[in-house]
Amino acid sequence: MAGSTRLVDRVAARIDDALQAHQAELAQVSPDLDPLVAQARELLAGGKRFRALFAYWGWRSVAGIPEAHDPMPALEADSLDAALDSVVSVAAALEVFHAAALVHDDIMDRSDLRRGRPAAHRAFEALHRSEGWTGPADDFGTSAALLLGDLLLAWSDELFDTGLADAPDRAGAGAARAEFARMRTEVTAGQYLDMLEEHSWRSRPETEALPRAHRVIVYKSAKYSVEAPLAIGGALAGGSLAQLAALRAFGLPLGVAFQLRDDMLGVFGDPAVTGKPSGDDLREGKRTVLIGLARQKMPPTAVRVLDELLGDPSLDERQVQMLQNTVRDSGAADQVERIIAHNVRVAREALADAPLGGSAREELAALAERVTRRES
Repeated sequence: MAGSTRLVDRVAARIDDALQAHQAELAQVSPDLDPLVAQARELLAGGKRFRALFAYWGWRSVAGIPEAHDPMPALEADSLDAALDSVVSVAAALEVFHAAALVHDDIMDRSDLRRGRPAAHRAFEALHRSEGWTGPADDFGTSAALLLGDLLLAWSDELFDTGLADAPDRAGAGAARAEFARMRTEVTAGQYLDMLEEHSWRSRPETEALPRAHRVIVYKSAKYSVEAPLAIGGALAGGSLAQLAALRAFGLPLGVAFQLRDDMLGVFGDPAVTGKPSGDDLREGKRTVLIGLARQKMPPTAVRVLDELLGDPSLDERQVQMLQNTVRDSGAADQVERIIAHNVRVAREALADAPLGGSAREELAALAERVTRRES
């Protein structure tokens, strides 16, 4: 995993350089803009960098890197340096895009915490209160966070363009840009479908609940978290149709498993590890596959209680624990674990004979275990 560690360090440095430049740019406008950059730094200082890692190993699985046990054609030294600079900027852009998505997601979910710290809109709300400004603090917090999310989207695009300008393969750069555009459209569509499901589920046929929950997983998370970064990296390296198809065949089932693990953590996760309150998805009313399966397995009286309490932001610890036990006792949690394991197997099988670099396949297989066995 040494290559992954070096990549994460280089991405962090590239993000820091970009934020330094933007801080200087905004300082010329007004010192009052400092909180925007400070909050961006806070968001981008942590995280597991999974999207950056998948972009890098997607690129590495296609690019010719000289390795004794990997019989792929090696890139020339100069081309390798330029290609590495390119993929680092692209990977950094994906992390900045992710930060923007988190800001907007936390506003829509009315989340108080992100990684154990106040969500961006809560941080701006606290700033308003501490300074004694006029008007509703929560309105200011929401508006400021929306603008921060928009800024991060713009900064992500700038970083992505920097990466494409450095790419030795011009056709690959164009293909990577198309993948990036598709990813942004799909994740926004998935976010809308997620929000829609929370508000419209009562008016939908019961038989549609699970297929609709699965569609949200695919478009809100699976493609954006795993499949798209892999495809972006592979395209940037000039991957063939067969190579990109192999990356997608690995990435989509793994992305589904990734989000199912996230859904489990949203209900059962340890707040000391996740940085979010226990049962946060229950308070937010997330209509996940886990909840859909539980509703299928519960007796009608338990379903009515679940439907009545799910989405109530005032749920206390006792009520959350009761719902957790109800979902667990239904057998839904065990079934989701089996679905996760199945999707990981499908993903690993897709790597077996894929036309990709051997060492990169090993790293991708290791990443598959890491992203689906995590506790936060």
